[in-house]
Amino acid sequence: MPTVIALVGAGSCPSSVAAVAERIGALVAARGGILLCGGLGGVMEAGCRGAAEAGGVTVGLLPGDDPAAANRWVGVPLPTGMGHARNALIARAAHGMIAVAGESGTLSEIALALKMGKPVVAIASAWSAIPGVLSADRPEEAVERLWGLLDDGGRP
Repeated sequence: MPTVIALVGAGSCPSSVAAVAERIGALVAARGGILLCGGLGGVMEAGCRGAAEAGGVTVGLLPGDDPAAANRWVGVPLPTGMGHARNALIARAAHGMIAVAGESGTLSEIALALKMGKPVVAIASAWSAIPGVLSADRPEEAVERLWGLLDDGGRP
């Protein structure tokens, strides 16, 4: 079974944050992982672009009912009709999570993942101040740390 990595972050972001998310997506794909996200813009779109261009699988759990709302790099758009409540599905479906910057929606995804016992690594944000969230300075470090946790039995 492939490893499913949730990439979470804001729906709009500066190019420097997008570059981090894109690199993470490419690294997840290079390891044969599936990139899971909320399917919209910003960090989600950049991560999906990186994964798709590296030949990986991308899945977007969309807040609305229209699969066409997904960014163009989502290979499998899944409309939930659940709004922000879809964040619980993202946290549940992933084996682990990488948070790149973000806002209150990202915080909810992090909290849900931690509550479900999923490992979370944060990069380019203050989320590493949350107990249980690991910090990384570079995309390579974030992916390596998360995969290491999953290899050590962190996978559900």
